[in-house]
Amino acid sequence: MKKPWSITTTLRNPERLRGFLDVLQQLEGEEWTLENQKKYQVLLIQNRKYGYGSPQFYNGLSANQISLIDDSSKEISFAKAKEIFESKNYEDPAMRGRQSINPLKKIGLVIIKDNKVVVTSLGKLFLEEDFDLGEIFFRSFLKWQIPNPVSNDYPENGNYDIKPFIGSLHLVNAVNQKEIALGNKPKGISKKEFSLFAPTLINFQNIDSYAEKIVSLRQSLRGKTKQEQKDIFDAYKLSFAGEFLGSENQSDISKLLNNLQDYGDNAIRYFRLTRYIYIRGGGFYIDLEPRRSVEIESLLEFDSSQSKSFESGDEYLEYISDISQPRLPWETKDKYIEIIEQLVSEVVRYEDDLNKDHAHIKDYQAMPEAELKKYIAELRSYRRLLQDETDHKKSQAVEQVESYIQDLENIFDSDDRPILLEKLSALGLHALNDALKIQPNYPVGDDNEPTFTAPANTPDIECFYDKFNAICEVTMLTGRDQWYNEGQPVMRHLRDFENEHEDKQSYCLFIAPTLHRDTINTFWTAIKYEYEGRQQKIVPLSINQFALVLKVLLQIKKEGKFLKHEELSRLYDQILSSSESFNDSGEWVSSIPSTIDSWQESINL
Repeated sequence: MKKPWSITTTLRNPERLRGFLDVLQQLEGEEWTLENQKKYQVLLIQNRKYGYGSPQFYNGLSANQISLIDDSSKEISFAKAKEIFESKNYEDPAMRGRQSINPLKKIGLVIIKDNKVVVTSLGKLFLEEDFDLGEIFFRSFLKWQIPNPVSNDYPENGNYDIKPFIGSLHLVNAVNQKEIALGNKPKGISKKEFSLFAPTLINFQNIDSYAEKIVSLRQSLRGKTKQEQKDIFDAYKLSFAGEFLGSENQSDISKLLNNLQDYGDNAIRYFRLTRYIYIRGGGFYIDLEPRRSVEIESLLEFDSSQSKSFESGDEYLEYISDISQPRLPWETKDKYIEIIEQLVSEVVRYEDDLNKDHAHIKDYQAMPEAELKKYIAELRSYRRLLQDETDHKKSQAVEQVESYIQDLENIFDSDDRPILLEKLSALGLHALNDALKIQPNYPVGDDNEPTFTAPANTPDIECFYDKFNAICEVTMLTGRDQWYNEGQPVMRHLRDFENEHEDKQSYCLFIAPTLHRDTINTFWTAIKYEYEGRQQKIVPLSINQFALVLKVLLQIKKEGKFLKHEELSRLYDQILSSSESFNDSGEWVSSIPSTIDSWQESINL
């Protein structure tokens, strides 16, 4: 029975991949024996990279073991981690280590060569402090294929023959071209279409027929009511799934359709990181990134998405993990110049919209290839600065602030809540006042939309004002894992930021759906007493309370007034100073809404 492709459902979060790889480094150069496979899983537990926060994992563990895992202030010894692992009584303990390494192998971050663990050049790039998440996944997905000689999931029987990432780009392009031929405006493919058709596109020769299926399905939906469209699409899914499987078994069909939803969502999440697709149509459509049109057109012309032949698994793994292979089709002087010309045009358009003087454009025609590549990176970095300025300018409009408030209040309806919260927090901070600079640290696509959350070793957002500075840390976590993931890291980020910017007072704004008591008690100690020898200024707000602050801003804007950054620091100080009136952190947090109300009244005086 045929199988769709999937990236990984073991690790849905790319940041966790880095943690798994970091732990695996301890075994680099050692033989991948059954004993070391078990050891790897034990090390993941010891470093709280596996098992933490999973109720299912806690089954079979003692109360003391669960307490040890949950208490991040306590180190887990290797012996204790091994005891926890063995308490699970796995039928095949070594298999757990093999499952944990599989996503790292699939993406080319690690290989088993001569039965020894080797972190590849791509993996070492991932472990660097200033790693580029988009570049890493692009380099991997460019070469990932099925079938391949290191996986038994997809037999070489003629059914499977594709590079899924490049095949997906071809599919979107083919649908767009067919819509243009019909006189329609191209819009990419919807998330529902992607989840159904992309993971089941297992042979590059079916790209055109799949594109035709999508266009035909759309035509059958046109002019129908929403209920009729749903009925038609649901019936089509059942028929399509049965045809793909070659089976009428309803259990198999239902299982496939459930899996396709997960596979599609996960593939979009990972492919988005490459910066070669972008989300449009209110978040419902996936399209080719127009700002990378030179690269995409070159890639689609160069690579049909047909899989390559390899004589051995080692040869395939060496290829997929080598960041120097293949030479990209736009890595020529002529193509680099095309890319630069496209970027210069975009930069000038942003400058004109912002009424800025045009930046000096270097004489790129005379540059060698290596310099052209560096200049492309410079221009993209400058374009992001202009995009951030544009976001700040747009954020000042009343209707924009209203939309931020509405999106914050409805954030639980979103699929990518953590990413959306970072984005809305950054935009809200842009809107609030006359900041010198609001710098979100999440990776972005060429459209300046976040592709993922900020990396773990940096503040989520850095804010610079004339009279003070601040960081903003956000999370969608609400349970005790909020304290584990955010407590110490937030205080550490703030202290590092304070040390880096000693010329001004620094605050930390912490935003979460609700504030867990353990998180607040941790911050309470730093606020009232000390963290690393000094007090800190951490202002905890729920999402609704942050929206309340934006509502105050909205009212001020509607009255034709302007909220200066000094007023924001005054609010922070009032919240912090109110802690002196309480001996209990919970009572202090409960008083924050009334402090915001008092602050609003004082502004209106």
